[in-house]
Amino acid sequence: MIGLVMAGGRGTRMGLNGEKLLLQHGKPVVLCVVDAMRESKCFTDVIAVTSHNSPKTQQMLSEYGVRTIQTSGEGYVQDLMTALSFIDEIALVISGDLPLVDSKIIRNLVDMHKEDSAWHSFVVTKRFLDEQKMAAEFSVVCQGQDCYYTGVSIVNPKKITTSVVAETYTILDDKRIALNLNTKYDYSLLEDA
Repeated sequence: MIGLVMAGGRGTRMGLNGEKLLLQHGKPVVLCVVDAMRESKCFTDVIAVTSHNSPKTQQMLSEYGVRTIQTSGEGYVQDLMTALSFIDEIALVISGDLPLVDSKIIRNLVDMHKEDSAWHSFVVTKRFLDEQKMAAEFSVVCQGQDCYYTGVSIVNPKKITTSVVAETYTILDDKRIALNLNTKYDYSLLEDA
């Protein structure tokens, strides 16, 4: 299994002058994710997906010994599909802005993977986000509940043969995958984490 860290976005919703993934949580947040992936010992390789939107992030990751795949930076889905075209094994895909992720939750995610799934997404419930005073942008109904994507999926590129992919979901109400740094408010929540 490959670990793919999505690290090519603009981070425009943060309203920063610099790159979002370089924000600090003891170290740059993207390195929190890379280290969790490496420490989980679940992957044959950890690769960062970067773009022209994140040149300093790409440089730092390269200096940190992380192989990168350069994409167009046109959007998350487009960049992910480009990255998947370069690999032929199952990949755990994770946003580079999940600063609370650790090796234990990574191992749990891998253990929960549904082998027959082409695209297995991990979601959190709206109720959980409300309790944590968090918000997310992209929703889906799962098991009759309003849920939100976490930015974590396990994808089998060999099973993606058309533009429409059957997606399976697992609800996992866990702060480590729920806290996605999209806004300055999200970043302020790190103080309480």
